[in-house]
Amino acid sequence: MRNFDWQAIIFDFDGVVVESGKIKTQAFADLYRPYGEDVVAKVVQFHNQNGGMSRYHKFRHFQQHYLHKAPLTKAEEKQLDIRFSELVVEAVIAADPVPGALELIRQQAEKIPLFVASGTPDSELKIIVERRGLAPYFKAVHGAPALKKTIIAEFLSTYRLNPSSVLMIGDAIADWEGAQANNTAFLGRVFPGDPNPFPAHIEIVPDLRGLADLSNSP
Repeated sequence: MRNFDWQAIIFDFDGVVVESGKIKTQAFADLYRPYGEDVVAKVVQFHNQNGGMSRYHKFRHFQQHYLHKAPLTKAEEKQLDIRFSELVVEAVIAADPVPGALELIRQQAEKIPLFVASGTPDSELKIIVERRGLAPYFKAVHGAPALKKTIIAEFLSTYRLNPSSVLMIGDAIADWEGAQANNTAFLGRVFPGDPNPFPAHIEIVPDLRGLADLSNSP
């Protein structure tokens, strides 16, 4: 990315703003460990291959395909959600930021509108963003159950943004697909050592330090 002249930036949260991807992987493993290590391995693999997907969709998939049980009731799904939140919220609040993310956010918030579009449940996401002291930097923060492409479309429409002048930064295929569906630019973040989930033509970075430096240059 040789220039930095965006009308707005939309950030995914886990793995883009905060190093919390491994926290959620561990939470899924812990949640399904009572069903045995074979189920845990499948759960972790599916989670890692479907970053950005709502946890509710994952719960339903695991229930049907790995546990071979009747569909989750609303009460059962809510209970899973509560237990998952108990495993992750405080850990995500305390997690390290992605290198360069805070610098980029602070620099750009003074110049252009910034947004968060995440697969984390909306109310939980807002609590985490607030508790990390990041809420003042973002014009809007939205999460599940809305799909990523729907959230991005809402930002573009509400704030009358030109899609080609908006950058989406994400670490999962769902982020790229959301950007593609709305014709925005996209930059992929891939944690060092992790497999690259994106098509070969997608530009990727190991962290946001280079972007922060670029955005701060005259």
